[in-house]
Amino acid sequence: MSALWRDEAERAAAPPVLRPMTVAQIEAVMAIESAAYAFPWSRGNFIDSLAAGYPARVLQGAHNELLGYFVAMAGVDEMHLLNITVAPAVQGRGHARLMVGALTALCRAQRAQKLWLEVRASNARARAMYAHLGFAQVGMRKGYYPAPFDRREDAVVMSLRIDAMPAEANDALG
Repeated sequence: MSALWRDEAERAAAPPVLRPMTVAQIEAVMAIESAAYAFPWSRGNFIDSLAAGYPARVLQGAHNELLGYFVAMAGVDEMHLLNITVAPAVQGRGHARLMVGALTALCRAQRAQKLWLEVRASNARARAMYAHLGFAQVGMRKGYYPAPFDRREDAVVMSLRIDAMPAEANDALG
């Protein structure tokens, strides 16, 4: 058996793990954020979110490599997903779905009735994933996101009714 094959088998056997985001991980988070977006969050956005106590998790692989992360904000009877990002090199492997599943479980634990998010109107892949997971488009925010050439891009506002989901649906998402 080759070492390469063994390494691949180990990775397949060890599922990714979600852990609370820490300040010590911000540089790794920023590396993914900058690679994934033309207009990334700043280091200060992440630091402020952690200081405010927002739910923030990192997704780590079999060798503790950072695969992705999310930051959310709890409100009265609701949760707002502020940022969810998967490292470009590992997109399309179900990591975002796993993180959304964990966030819906957190919503249920905190008795949040709805999970809200904004997504770029041009991000058809993310919008399709959210729709597949049960999110409904409920509105638009005109000029919400920065765009190239000093322009702005609309955000699609989506919502998921947590209170209407059967408990086993959270498990199915993750």
